[in-house]
Amino acid sequence: MIRDLLRLVRWENLLMTILVLLLMEKLVAVPILDKALFPEVLPHYIILLICMAVVFIQAGGNVINDYFDIKIDAINRPERLIVSRSISKTTAMLLHQVLSAIGIVAGLAVAVVLRSWSLGLIFLFVPGLLWFYSSSYKRQFMVGNLIVSLAAALTPFVIAIANVAYLELHFSNVNGYNVLADISLTHDIYMSIGIFSVFAFISTWVREIEKDMQDQEGDRELECHTMPVKWGEKSTKVFVSLLILVMAAMLCYVNFRMLPYPHGWQSVTTRYLVFGLLIPIACNLYVLWKAKISSDYRNAQLLTKAIMVIGMFYSVVFAISYAAMA
Repeated sequence: MIRDLLRLVRWENLLMTILVLLLMEKLVAVPILDKALFPEVLPHYIILLICMAVVFIQAGGNVINDYFDIKIDAINRPERLIVSRSISKTTAMLLHQVLSAIGIVAGLAVAVVLRSWSLGLIFLFVPGLLWFYSSSYKRQFMVGNLIVSLAAALTPFVIAIANVAYLELHFSNVNGYNVLADISLTHDIYMSIGIFSVFAFISTWVREIEKDMQDQEGDRELECHTMPVKWGEKSTKVFVSLLILVMAAMLCYVNFRMLPYPHGWQSVTTRYLVFGLLIPIACNLYVLWKAKISSDYRNAQLLTKAIMVIGMFYSVVFAISYAAMA
């Protein structure tokens, strides 16, 4: 039972989400604050609440997704069917409600402490969006893919919003003087973490379409209007390839044009970009175009998932390079 519950909430993805949040805070936000001679401002209990909010909302979304996908999963991956087999639909619905409620309460607590309307709206908006995604949007053309991609992009970005909200709350009026007015600190935080958010959006969009290509047999059976069903495999591969190329071009532009630290061809950032991201991205294109059956597309989306993880670990290189400038 416990094992099925852990599989249902996708425990490995939840651990990755926590890691991403901590990477954004400790290896992106903190180095920027250090360089501006600010202390590590976001208290640990706020970071804990953010992790709780994001992870519990994500877990609730995973449960409700499986709840509405019983028929599709019975065709596409019957060996992984949990809801209705080892966990009843009633229990799954209750679990979704409890997990989502805990996440919303934790998120609203952060919003209240930081006096941030933006965070409050996000933690109220995303659970509802995930519900409608699972119940109907995921079966519509492209809408479901974009919703999941948006949720993935918001995950790192809540760290940026939380840090800026804390700075504005405590440093916007010190002895009648706005400490933040004369520096680009908030811009640097939004821009640096925003780059990771855009990467998360595009890479998640790619992976979601590759998953649709993997699951197209069940989707056709139940008349889902996903991209492979509507456009066919070849046109979908062209679209995904364009997304992948846009992602690669964005990564190159960010590395060579936007980042403030050394980024020449001999730099650690460029080596990480080439060997950690661009070469795997090229391999992903090859695997995608060679794919013919469901297991081939599964390999493509697993490779994309690995690229997503490697991309988030670029924050390690970011911290090292940023510290060298201080």
